[in-house]
Amino acid sequence: MPMNYAKTALLLAALTAIFVAMGALVGGRSGLMVAFVIALVMNVMSLWKSDTMVLKMFKAQEVDPNSAPELVAIVRELSARAELPMPRVYVMNNPQPNAFATGRSPTRSAVAVSTGLLETLNRDELAGVIAHELAHIKNRDTLTMAVAATIGGAVSMFAQYLQIGAIFGSGRNDGRGMGMLGTLAAMILAPMAAMLVQMSISRSREYAADRMGAMIAGNPLSLASALRKINAKARQIINQPAESIPAAAHMFIVNPLNGRGIDSLFSTHPNVENRIAELEALAREMGVTGTLPAHDDTPENEDRSTSDNPRDIWVAGQSHGRPRRPWG
Repeated sequence: MPMNYAKTALLLAALTAIFVAMGALVGGRSGLMVAFVIALVMNVMSLWKSDTMVLKMFKAQEVDPNSAPELVAIVRELSARAELPMPRVYVMNNPQPNAFATGRSPTRSAVAVSTGLLETLNRDELAGVIAHELAHIKNRDTLTMAVAATIGGAVSMFAQYLQIGAIFGSGRNDGRGMGMLGTLAAMILAPMAAMLVQMSISRSREYAADRMGAMIAGNPLSLASALRKINAKARQIINQPAESIPAAAHMFIVNPLNGRGIDSLFSTHPNVENRIAELEALAREMGVTGTLPAHDDTPENEDRSTSDNPRDIWVAGQSHGRPRRPWG
């Protein structure tokens, strides 16, 4: 664990250094100082307000035992198993199945799931996903990922500023910065470096959260099945809020950016099939038996209105056959 904290500190320092270096390119010494102050403010804001900031980014709305009794009950049961305080529970009105956790500490944490996730998974699979997110909270990954998202987003925004400046001729060397050549280098390399740093934070932590989450839920195969279903549908459904904030993509259980789910150099997540293989190996270690579906083969017109239907997990009641949404 100390090594993980040391690695995280180094990675966050690297993101801050990239941002400060870009400030120097834009404004020389004064730009460096301004960027340094901005980076400090962003770090402090992320430390104290990361949960609020991220939840607002994705328009998540809080639910409670009255509006989502079974969903909240699942989170409460798994939190007790994980020996964690009960996090706040949120639902995102988004058709793409996905989920994330956020918060600066276990005592100030939140779990958010999309409506698409609730409509795609069965009860055991949903429990596996929630347990994965609770593992991120228990490992204190959520703070690191939120800070990385904030600074990574700022680096990308700064690069866009440099591009606009170059187009309109403000990138000339006036003795304060490194001139057009340095600006061009920053526009190309800085966002790439920020993405690489974010990846190194995210990838190893996803495997660790998969393993711990599977042990919290008690069945690695449920999480493996959930990952397969989520990944298949996430590739088909565009998550517009995530597309507009790509620096936060690493926070989700599966890459929300459409068509970028491969295990390549610039992927923010490990390959899903690799994660499933790890979970299957863990299931063998735990003596859990069963088989995974090749894909989500539930027919479109199949009746899923049973107690195992994920919609029932968050719908508190029905009115004339129409489910009442948990956010009002």
